[in-house]
Amino acid sequence: MCGIVGYIGKNPAVPVLLNGLKKLEYRGYDSAGVAVIDGGKLVLNRSVGKLHMLEGKINGYVHNGTIGIGHTRWATHGRPSDNNSHPHTDCTGKIAAVHNGIIENYLELKEWLEKEGHVFSSETDTEVLPHLVEQFYQGDLFEAVKQMTAKLRGSYATVVLAEDNPDTLVAARKDNPLIVGIGDGEYFFASDIPAVISYTRKIIVLEDGEIAVLTREGVTIYQDGRQVEKEIQTITWDTKAAEKGGYPHFMIKEICEQPRALRDTLSGRIAPDYSGVDLKEFNLTTEDVKKFRKVAIVACGTAYHAGIVGKYAMEKMLRLPVEVDIASEFRYRDPLIDSDTLVVIISQSGETADTLAALRLAKEKDARVVAITNVVGSSIAREADHVIYTWAGPEIAVASTKAYITQLIGIYLLTLFLGKHLGTIKPDEVSQILHYIYRLPNQAQEVLDTLNEQLDRMATVFKKWEDTFFVGRGLDYAVAMEGSLKLKEISYVHAEAYAAGELKHGTLALIVKDVPVLALCTQDDVFEKTVSNIKEIKAREAHVIGVAFQGNKEIHKVVDEVVYIPETLPLLAPVLTVIPLQMLAYYAAAHRNCDVDQPRNLAKSVTVE
Repeated sequence: MCGIVGYIGKNPAVPVLLNGLKKLEYRGYDSAGVAVIDGGKLVLNRSVGKLHMLEGKINGYVHNGTIGIGHTRWATHGRPSDNNSHPHTDCTGKIAAVHNGIIENYLELKEWLEKEGHVFSSETDTEVLPHLVEQFYQGDLFEAVKQMTAKLRGSYATVVLAEDNPDTLVAARKDNPLIVGIGDGEYFFASDIPAVISYTRKIIVLEDGEIAVLTREGVTIYQDGRQVEKEIQTITWDTKAAEKGGYPHFMIKEICEQPRALRDTLSGRIAPDYSGVDLKEFNLTTEDVKKFRKVAIVACGTAYHAGIVGKYAMEKMLRLPVEVDIASEFRYRDPLIDSDTLVVIISQSGETADTLAALRLAKEKDARVVAITNVVGSSIAREADHVIYTWAGPEIAVASTKAYITQLIGIYLLTLFLGKHLGTIKPDEVSQILHYIYRLPNQAQEVLDTLNEQLDRMATVFKKWEDTFFVGRGLDYAVAMEGSLKLKEISYVHAEAYAAGELKHGTLALIVKDVPVLALCTQDDVFEKTVSNIKEIKAREAHVIGVAFQGNKEIHKVVDEVVYIPETLPLLAPVLTVIPLQMLAYYAAAHRNCDVDQPRNLAKSVTVE
């Protein structure tokens, strides 16, 4: 998830671009760059690091050009470096492009372009874009961009600038946001409203498949080669709200970004015929995979809870023993791992101190290490043998949401990849699971669209209660642990998760009249046993909220309220089940007037032991 700004107008472009990028730095902050046409020449400035590093490079240079593009990067393909920073240029240095998204067929395009004589200088998927424009450019930038987009598979929001067209910017979008800002004699492209709100409140939201052309006279938008008229919206948010996309907090914004995060993490990784998983970043052979005798999953906090889901999935599909450890415990207990062990390290930031230490211990013991992380170029990504990037984009809120569900996707994809090599999953089973995985982004959107008001209302109960309990069996218990963590870390309500079968071993002593209990009921094979446990809770007069699949007609008979989620395979239920639990925690914190995004005593990235 990167930030894009484009400008054409009457003022020097560089200050406008830098100001816009500052407002978008929440979308990416490992590198940044700008390209402007100044004195008839395309001038490029790029720098690894946060935006102030780019500002330091530009300081002292005179840029009077009034047209340009800028970018702040969240790395997906290629580590953070000056060379991998956007904008990227073609062979001539006269065409520049910025991009947000993932070009799934970039390797195929790169190979073709190299045969045509193009020379590449970065590790990114984005660099194919300016070279494609160069390949097709015959003096008409719009036509070249149109031909470029016809070659692309994947997701993109891109803006292109050409030295030979000093009065034109061309942008295209598919599956990634892009807006047009309409000012007084000046026009803008941006990934999000905060970049332009200090200059104009009039915007046009581009739709998938549209190409927009900005000139000094205005904007023209095309769909399928035909000009279309678009509604101009007027933004009434204040500047602070604009940074959050109009949401009151970053956490709810990030919860609502989860369908997009799922799509990005899946992008290019499922074979078109659903026959298997395509993990281009892996070079594990069938011989390598068959050497593994066990799996160890190591993580902290929310990532640890994702690892517990991984244990259930891997043991079921791989028929290998799987251990899950909290990193701070793993590194001090002299774990029994060796060269026949696959160690899976999970970390949102890729810098978690205990998890990084656990990775190094695993490598000392000759284990093969796979990292599932969100940050390209992070310490864990660099030191692992193999990496699965989650492509969730930056999380600003301390409480992790979209990182968790994309980590689950990373685990499922890894498991299917290994299972196919081990022969423990039949081809028709792989195809079925991948069909259901492919549906998850749309189902996640359905959860957000249908449950918002219900969960907001339910959360008012936490104004008067300081305790709550989450129960479930199997994968439901794994998700209960994450739901419990979300509630206590941001609302400060004491919350505990219990395996439902353990209630009779002491926990029932804590159940009193009207105390809230969340009962997760998505695992068909233990549903009847979970219902028996719910009845034990109801006998103590607790207020029970059930979470179950749509169409379950039995659950409402034994609980006070039901939260229904779209039906999927029980194995994949955690991806959908966790979303209402995140929303419930968010609304509970909001009703209790807590600092949702920065809860007390906590930090986003835990880089100390």
